[in-house]
Amino acid sequence: METLPPPCYDGAMRYSRAFIPTLKEAPKDATMPSHVLMLRAGYARMVGAGIYELLPLGTRVLHRIERIIREEMDAAGAQELLMPTFVPGDYFKETGRWDLYGPTLLRIEDRKGGEYHLAPTHEEIVTDLARREVKSYRQLPLNLYQIQLKYRDEPRPRGGLLRCREFIMKDAYSFDVSEEAAVQSYEQMRDTYHRIFTRLGLEYRVVEADSGAIGGKQSAEFQVLAQTGEDWIVACSSCDYAANVEVAKAGLAAPPASSAAEPQPLEKVETPETRSIEEVVSFFGGETNAAHTLKSLLYVAGEEVCLAVVRGDHEVNELGLARHLGVEEVVLASDAAVKEATGTEIGFVGPVGFSGRILADPDAVAVRNAIAGATETPYHYKNVNHGRDFKAEVVPIRQAASGDPCPSCDGTLELYRGIEGGHIFVLGTHYSDKMQATFLDEEGSSHSIVMGCYGIGVSRLIAAIIEQHHDEDGIRWPIHVAPFQVIITPIGKDEAPLAKATEIYEALRAQGVDALLDDRSERPGVKFKDADLLGIPLRITVGSRGLKQGTVELKERTQNESRDVPMDDAADAVRDAMAALQS
Repeated sequence: METLPPPCYDGAMRYSRAFIPTLKEAPKDATMPSHVLMLRAGYARMVGAGIYELLPLGTRVLHRIERIIREEMDAAGAQELLMPTFVPGDYFKETGRWDLYGPTLLRIEDRKGGEYHLAPTHEEIVTDLARREVKSYRQLPLNLYQIQLKYRDEPRPRGGLLRCREFIMKDAYSFDVSEEAAVQSYEQMRDTYHRIFTRLGLEYRVVEADSGAIGGKQSAEFQVLAQTGEDWIVACSSCDYAANVEVAKAGLAAPPASSAAEPQPLEKVETPETRSIEEVVSFFGGETNAAHTLKSLLYVAGEEVCLAVVRGDHEVNELGLARHLGVEEVVLASDAAVKEATGTEIGFVGPVGFSGRILADPDAVAVRNAIAGATETPYHYKNVNHGRDFKAEVVPIRQAASGDPCPSCDGTLELYRGIEGGHIFVLGTHYSDKMQATFLDEEGSSHSIVMGCYGIGVSRLIAAIIEQHHDEDGIRWPIHVAPFQVIITPIGKDEAPLAKATEIYEALRAQGVDALLDDRSERPGVKFKDADLLGIPLRITVGSRGLKQGTVELKERTQNESRDVPMDDAADAVRDAMAALQS
């Protein structure tokens, strides 16, 4: 009877015994590179919409990321704990988020009719812990963190691990005696996040951000730069200013040349089939361009309907508009709602003659003799001028874009796409006031604890790293997060290459190197393609010809060419290559 080798529990692995179910083709609904490659390379499988299981390779990468996060969080003085994911609804009701989260919150009723939910975040639970256990200023500052599953009923899960209904997050919470101390904790976590994202091998930008449903006074996102990212960010080419476009500010854009002209008489023009800015520009022709037009969009803001006016070449910043109006969100009015509110069809609405509330961006009101909808189908006005022809609240409501002036210096903003990898907040007393989490100072006076919170989408980072580190052949893992640091590939029909490969494999194991031995009876081309697909940073190839010459091939995943190294020095060559990749 054949004697099987003992199971591998020490981090080393033989490919023939590993569970790596690769695919030649990914499912048709997988379109983003990380989603495609995680499925094809056997890192993950989908269980349901927005619900994934991580297979052994994916789990190894997850643990690598978690280890880096833990090391940096512990070094910063944070302490790890573990809070429940199944929590009573009373805590969210206490802060008002039971209703604020709406259908995003996964609610559960137990057999006694009690209301519970699966936690999307843990501000309330950790604040409750603080109000029960923290009594004195002597117990502060305090920073508690966990790495744990979170749940949000995303309406449109997408991109594999990038937007899921169940995901793994690192969330941390700081507790301080004052706003000044809380800002110090925030800056310490900001520095810690820089170290984490740098160690993960990511190119990223730290940008100003909106606090959203988390609340608080100050927040910043760590955006992983990727062409496939769902977020848009702007960053200055000359200074450190960077922000999510939702909250980005931009200097006043240069007005079109015609804006220097004296106001001309208002003129109504019949403009059939001109519903878009492009169609309007084409209809009027000449020197007319989008910057000479006004884009007027009707929004529903709570119980109110208002008209937002921006220059034709700009977009409305809906979050900024909502914040100005004092509502959580604004919704673009439907065609039917536009007709009901204005009596005209979509594409012909304009500020002249509009009887409701109008908000206009400064760049829009700076345009002289603009072209705008006449709020009558099918007409537009020429020579529209703010002040004479319509009056509006002038507020910055346009979305910043590439080429805009920087609001902080004389530089120019550039537009990037990104994936939100981390988000840090100064919460202030947003939760401690509502939940009466207080401490006694040196004089015995009671004060609300000042809080901060800091999140990293751990499972999302697996996908974000792939989005930055891949090519047409597969994944290209940075050395710090790769499931294995080296794959050893024997090729040839006789036993000698496998025997030598096993010897090198055991030598690397003894030195603490995570190695994968491809001991399968497959053609060299299959082995090489699988090694590239899996993304292992280093590959040692042992062949019959090399055995005769006393050499093996060493190849980096990111390089096209391999190099020969002496067979007896193979383990040392791998360690040297690893050190170079880690530097």
